[in-house]
Amino acid sequence: MITISALRLLRASLSQRGCFNFSRTAPSGPSYHFVIAKHGARRSFSSYLVTPQELSDALKKSPQSPNSSEPRVIPLCASWFLPNDPKGRTGIQVFTEKRIPKARFFDLDKVIDKHSPYPHMLPTPKHFAEAMSELGIRYEDIVVVYDSAELGIFSAPRVAWTMRVFGHPKVHILNNFRLWVEQGLPTESGNVWTVECGTYPIPEMDEDRVASFEEVKEIAEKLKEGAKDVQILDARSYGRWSGQAPEPRPGLSSGHMPGSINVPFDAVLDPETKAFLPPERIREVFKSKGVDPEKPIISSCGTGVTACVLETALRVSEYGSPENRKVYDGSWTEWAQRVSPSEDLIQTEQ
Repeated sequence: MITISALRLLRASLSQRGCFNFSRTAPSGPSYHFVIAKHGARRSFSSYLVTPQELSDALKKSPQSPNSSEPRVIPLCASWFLPNDPKGRTGIQVFTEKRIPKARFFDLDKVIDKHSPYPHMLPTPKHFAEAMSELGIRYEDIVVVYDSAELGIFSAPRVAWTMRVFGHPKVHILNNFRLWVEQGLPTESGNVWTVECGTYPIPEMDEDRVASFEEVKEIAEKLKEGAKDVQILDARSYGRWSGQAPEPRPGLSSGHMPGSINVPFDAVLDPETKAFLPPERIREVFKSKGVDPEKPIISSCGTGVTACVLETALRVSEYGSPENRKVYDGSWTEWAQRVSPSEDLIQTEQ
């Protein structure tokens, strides 16, 4: 596999061979849907979260040839660490050290809106299609996103959510790579292998899944006045939410939006395995925090990464309506830089 940065060095030559000759719309038509119906069901997963054994079994049945017309099962590593990681780890480092055989690496720091001053804003549809093409992922492929064994569940939900925002039809999350390793399932390390660049259709963004700064600000101003019709969940630690602990990015103030509910992302994970808790226990967590499933929910965090852990937990526990849930893309990093002190939209707990 070649990482995205390396592949871009070959972009000129690849484009001459049609690698970046994107179609404008997702594939359709009777023959395409027949292929999905005929072959896709054999390797489809019953739920959004996939167990290590389920993925292992599916990979054994997945076509190996990149020229196969059948949907393939693609393990996609989305490992990412905070910039203040005490061990200085990076996603590509742990991917190189240990990964699922023939996995590809999604670089969360590069598949972003490069024109935004905020670190993890969604890429443009064209940039997303370009990244998928470079990874050799086709529209019909079944993608299972996973995290590092070190963190268990952390950034994979963000990448899976991104794929859903851009309409990839078959995307799942491995629950999780730590258990994969502990169960003795195969891994590989060392030099990554090369994938054949593909042609991924330029999608449309599902804007109904994404909350903008303007939308969240309007809601926060109402919450400050006592409104309770929309809920903002904050996945950061209590210390950062309360303002008692610093943000990992220098110069950024900590604290929280008025009326937001602190639900640290690890509250929905098993403390030992760092896998998602069973649905009934996740529902207990949200209920204990006072989250009302009947009201709209916006999930937030530092840069929009662990907010997707909460969004995933809401989804798998069926807590709240999918039509009434969004993720605040810019999250606290955008919020703390755009609101002014006079607006009293950054609050702290003593």
